[in-house]
Amino acid sequence: MLKGRDLVSMADLKREEILHLFRRAQELKAEWKTGGNRPLLAGKTLAMIFEKPSLRTRYTFEAGMTHLGGHAIYLGPADIQLGVRETVPDVARNLSRWADLIMARTFAHSTVVTLAEYASIPVINGLSDLEHPCQALADLLTVWEHKGRLEGLKFSFIGDGNNVCHSLMLICALLGVNFWAACPPGYEPRKEVEEQARRLAEKSGSALHIVHDPAEAAQDADVLYTDVWASMGQEAEAEVRRGVFAPYQVNAALVARARPDVLVEHCLPAHRGEEITDEVLDGPHSVVLDEAENRLHVQKALLVELAGALD
Repeated sequence: MLKGRDLVSMADLKREEILHLFRRAQELKAEWKTGGNRPLLAGKTLAMIFEKPSLRTRYTFEAGMTHLGGHAIYLGPADIQLGVRETVPDVARNLSRWADLIMARTFAHSTVVTLAEYASIPVINGLSDLEHPCQALADLLTVWEHKGRLEGLKFSFIGDGNNVCHSLMLICALLGVNFWAACPPGYEPRKEVEEQARRLAEKSGSALHIVHDPAEAAQDADVLYTDVWASMGQEAEAEVRRGVFAPYQVNAALVARARPDVLVEHCLPAHRGEEITDEVLDGPHSVVLDEAENRLHVQKALLVELAGALD
């Protein structure tokens, strides 16, 4: 279904393709828990380009390839120096001669776009300053597993309209999930992504709301989601952002506004006591470790599908 494709943006996928990935992820997850995965990617190599540090992205992609009988090679900032030591198109062309897939975790979204343009093998966005599609896939897979459905749910993102917010907004629009984002004035999602999500939401019949009041977004929510207030590359703004975002903390009072069976999600790493309290992060509504685990399985599904291992 997805053989040879790229995943640069969440919008690169259609609704049925996302649901197909979820079913494949559940299949691989069950297989892994009952004796291990089949070597579906035996002899395959994933080139992993990192401009930013990582725990979940690096481990889950590398372990995923290992579980499936393949191999992953880590290429850190000092190994490539994208655009400095060598142009992005030249890196893409070279890796296409050696590897079967590329995963890139970069600062500029344009880097992933250029890699995909010049590589003749599938390219996966492992995070850019605009989007984080792999995280969004894991997040909605987790909701699907816990709720048994997606259409019509109220999914509320509280905090900065960042890359994670962008991918969540797009995947919710694709899957018919009503998406709310509560952000401080001036920190809303990018207009071009919002407009793209609104077009997708019109097709799926879901609603999209961008508001400034976290209480409004949290009211009767099925899912509450938050992320750090200052992402990598925004460290100089951290002190200012702490003041601006203080009213947007996901705490017990905000959770109380949501539905009794609300799920609390966070992509991690979390700044405990800032965007989320310990009480909530470690509380009965939290599914953050399920999300982290599902990064492994949904990415395995993605790797298998892009490589055409089951075609």
